[in-house]
Parts: sequence; C-alpha cells; structure tokens
Amino acid sequence: MVADVLAFIEQDGCTDDDFDRLALRLFAHQYGNNQAYRRFCQRRGATLRNVRRWSDIPAVPIDAFKELDLRCEPSAVTDRVFMTSGTTRSEVKGRHHHPTLAVYDRSMIRNFSSRFMRGSGRMRLGILFPTETVLPNSSLAHYLALALSEFGTEESRYFVSPQGLDSPGLCDALADAERHGLPYALLGASYSFVHLIDELKQRGESFRLPAGSRVLDTGGYKGQSRELPLDAFYAELSARLGIERSQCINMYGMTELSTQFYDAGNATVPSVKSGPHWIRSRLVDPLTSREVARGERGILVHCDLANFNSVTTILTEDVGLAADGGFLLLGRAEGAQAKGCSLAVEEFIRAAAA
Repeated sequence: MVADVLAFIEQDGCTDDDFDRLALRLFAHQYGNNQAYRRFCQRRGATLRNVRRWSDIPAVPIDAFKELDLRCEPSAVTDRVFMTSGTTRSEVKGRHHHPTLAVYDRSMIRNFSSRFMRGSGRMRLGILFPTETVLPNSSLAHYLALALSEFGTEESRYFVSPQGLDSPGLCDALADAERHGLPYALLGASYSFVHLIDELKQRGESFRLPAGSRVLDTGGYKGQSRELPLDAFYAELSARLGIERSQCINMYGMTELSTQFYDAGNATVPSVKSGPHWIRSRLVDPLTSREVARGERGILVHCDLANFNSVTTILTEDVGLAADGGFLLLGRAEGAQAKGCSLAVEEFIRAAAA
C-alpha cells in the first residue's frame, strides 16, 4: 500500500478514475483494519459495495482524532505521532500516527517544490518556528525541517528558539541578502510574522529583499500574537520586507492531513487554495453531509490519499467557497455550521462505541 501511494504521488497527475481507484483501495484497507471507522461507516450505510467513488467515502470529523487513535497499523514505539496544538480544547490533543514518514515526506517535498520553490534551486531560508527537537510532535516543525534540509542552502537557519525570536540575527541575515542581491525566503507560523512585523516597527527597520525572495506563512494566530486582518497582514509584510504580495504565499494544512494546500500569492485576499493531484476537496452541509450547491458556503471535506494509515477523508471545521482552480478559505465554522460539526463528532463517538 505504501509503495502504491508513493508511486501515485510521483505521477505527474491523474484522471478521475485513477483517483477513485486508489481512494477505494485505501477505503477498503481502512474499513477492514480500523474497527471504529468501520462501525461509523456501517452506521452511515456505507459499505465496500456501495462506496463507488471518492466522494462517497464517509468523512470523519476532525475532532475524532482527539477521542480515538485512528490507525490501521498497530501502535509501535517507532511510530511518529503528530499532535494538534490543542488551542480549542487544551486538555485534549488530536493524534495522527505515522508508522513511516516516507509518504508524508514525499507528499510535502513534491508539493512544496512545485508550489513554493517554483523550480528554484536551493536558496537561503530563515525559519520562524521552533525546531523538531523542541517540538517533536509538531507536524509543522517537521514540515519546516524538511523544507530546510531539502531546499535550503548551508546559510539557512532557525531564528526562533525557546528564548524567542532572534531579531538581531534575523535582521543581519535580511540585510546581508539585500546587500548581496541574494534571494531569501522566510517561512513560519503566521503569528511569528506578526512578532517580526512588530519588532521591525519597534526597531524602525525595513528591507528591500532581492527579486526571487518570498514568504511562506501557515496557520492562524492561535493566541500567540495580536491578530491582523488578512489584507493588513500581507500589506505589512510586503512593506517591511520589500516583497511583492504575490510572493507572500500561505500554506493551509493540518495535523490530521499528510498533504498541504497552497495559494499563488496574496495580492488579493482571500486567495484561492489548491492541492496536488493526490488530494481532493468538497463542500458539505455538516448537518446532512450533503454537498452544497455551487456558490454556497460549506464545510470543507478533504480526501487525502497520503493518509494511508488513518482515514483518507476528513470533515474539517473550516468554511469554504468553491472557486475556479480550488476554494476560498473563509474561516472557522460558527453558529449552525459549528453545531453541525459538533453533532458529527458525537455521532462518530456513538458509532465507535457501539
């Protein structure tokens, strides 16, 4: 199964039939080896006979990862376990078990190379996030470590430690890139960039980074910084770093997935997010699980074929709107949509305990 998923990722693309074929193989594998998921599917009336395409696969609500260990392979000491930050329910964290990181790593590297590096060779990277040593259960820490090892030059380095942001070191690196005309890339959590913006304001500094420089921000503010509206956030980044907003790229991902979505820059917001050929998305009403009509807002459901050991198909708590080439990410579910997501979690827990 792992070899087949890796081979699928390596393809240049796929047809609808190709995607369905592997999605159904993975569904059969997960239905057969994950008892809690099988019970949930049976409660939904979904069986190996009547699930005929990827969009028929029952979506597991994302909070179910906080309640159960969703995995097909038995737990082992060699597993790599990524855990959610727990910002909404700090006492309980979601867990995603990876018996091997071969698939996760290949998914990240192939996608990142195309969507962020855009054909560039190695370049100097500055990482505004703690290392894997500091955060061994963070999928983002691993993601950024991969970016540095696979795409960074020897001069690439981290600028965040348990002591905080190394502002002097970062400013020196940015000034050096500006002075020598060498493209530079900054990558990190969105809240880290807010700290950087505030620090540069306090120091009265700004930069004009060379052509080819770019920024990657990911995630929300998670209570780690003040919050900025999207338009103000990218305007500030562009002004302080001298990078066009079209080179300010946002990555949308989550611990419970093994694949990330990117936009093509944030000259306008919200930007269109899209993924590679091994992940597909749809928009649903969480109360009915039915797809919403084109032009209506719905809750995002992602089917990630790189999720070979857990479940491929996840009901998020993110509101989206279909757009040409992908979807617009509009924020977290509220009101009736949030209630629908909560009811979906309760249904999953009841089914798993049956």
